Amino acid sequence: MGEKLKQMIGGDKTIWCIFIALCAISLIEVYSATSTLAYKQDFFLMPILRHALFLLIGIGGAVVIQRIPVRFFSSLILFLPIAWLLLVMTWLFGEDVNGAQRFLGVGSFTIQPSEIAKLSMIGFMAFLLSRQKKENEKVFFWVMLIGTIATCLFIFFENLSTAVLLFVVCYLLMFIGQVNGKKLGIIFLICGGATLLLIGTLKLIPEESFKDSILDRFSTWKARIERFSATDELILEMQAGNEIKIPDEKYQEYHAKIAVANGYIPSLPGTGVEQDFLPQAYSDFIYAIILEETGLVGGIAVILLYIALMIRAGMLASKTERLFPRFLILGCALMIVVQVLFNMCVAVGIAPITGQPLPLISRGGTSTIITCFYFGIILACSRTKDPQHEDADESIANVAYE
Repeated sequence: MGEKLKQMIGGDKTIWCIFIALCAISLIEVYSATSTLAYKQDFFLMPILRHALFLLIGIGGAVVIQRIPVRFFSSLILFLPIAWLLLVMTWLFGEDVNGAQRFLGVGSFTIQPSEIAKLSMIGFMAFLLSRQKKENEKVFFWVMLIGTIATCLFIFFENLSTAVLLFVVCYLLMFIGQVNGKKLGIIFLICGGATLLLIGTLKLIPEESFKDSILDRFSTWKARIERFSATDELILEMQAGNEIKIPDEKYQEYHAKIAVANGYIPSLPGTGVEQDFLPQAYSDFIYAIILEETGLVGGIAVILLYIALMIRAGMLASKTERLFPRFLILGCALMIVVQVLFNMCVAVGIAPITGQPLPLISRGGTSTIITCFYFGIILACSRTKDPQHEDADESIANVAYE
C-alpha cells in the first residue's frame, strides 16, 4: 500500500511539505476568519466546509497534474484564447461583486476567468522562452509582449491589481529568460510613464466623469489612492466620550492595522476579535488576522513558507536540464510569491487595497483550485528525471514541424 502511494504521489518532498503546511494553515485561519459568514448560515460550519471542498478539489487536481508528463503542459497555450473569450463574456454577463465584474456564473457555480488566464499565460511564456533562439528572438519577443499586453488589457478594466500582477510575472520571466536587456529597459520606462499618467489622470479628472462607462472602476482606484495618501489626522475623528470613529472609507485599512497591533500580545487561532469587523477578513486581509492571532512568530512562519517555496523552486529549476519545465517551475512559483507580496503589503498598510487574496490560505474558489494546480505543475516538473516520468519536452508544435 505504501509503495503504491509513493508511486502515485511523487515529486519533490519539500514542495509537498510546503503545500500541505499552507493547506493546513488555510483550514485553521479560514475557520477562524469566517465568523461573520457563519452567523448568517443555518449551519455554522458551512463556510469552512465550502472552503475545505475547494481545497480537496485542488489537492486532488494537484495529485493528478503531478503525474502528467511535462511535455503535455505546452497545451496550456491553447487555453489562452479560451481565457480571453471567458474574460469578454465576464465583461458582458459577469456577476457584479463589490462593484466589479470578475466572476462568470455557470449554473449554480461561478468561475474567475482571470485565474485561468494567469495559468494559461505561464504556459504561453514558458513555451516561447524555451524555444527562443538568436534567429527568432525578435519575433518571439513581440509575440510574448503582444500576448502579455492583450491578456492584461482584458483583465485591466475590472481587476487592475491582477493585470499588474500578471504583467510583473511575465516581465520577470522575460528577464530570467535573458530577453534583450535594452528592450526590457524600454518596457520598464514605458510602464513607469504609463503609471504616472494613470495616477495623474485619476487625480485631475473628477470622479463623476468615470460613472456609467467602461472606466467606471477608475473612480474606485481614485478613491483608494486618495485614502492611502491621506494623513491620519484627516482620517480619525474624535467623538464625545473619547471614542474614535473610523470613517467608512477607511474602515478596512484601520481595522487591519488594529489586528496587526493586537498581535503584540498573540493568542490562538479563533480568539481574535478583528475578524468580526473586517469585511474581507477571510480573503484580502487574512494575513492581518494571522498576525493578530499568532503574532510575529506566526506571521514570519507564513512568510518563510513562501520564501522556501521560491528558493526550492529556484533550486529545482537550476537542476532541470530542459528549458520548458525550468520556466514552468519559475513561472508558477513567481505567480504565487508575487501575489503574496501584493497581499501582505496591503494587510500591513504599506500599499493601497488591491483585492488580491493570500494564495492557498485565503478563502476562495477558482483561485484556490488554480493555486493548487501551480503546485501540481511544479511537482510534475520536479519529476522530469524520474524514469517513469521521463519528459521528452516536445510540444504539439514540434510534432507538427516534424
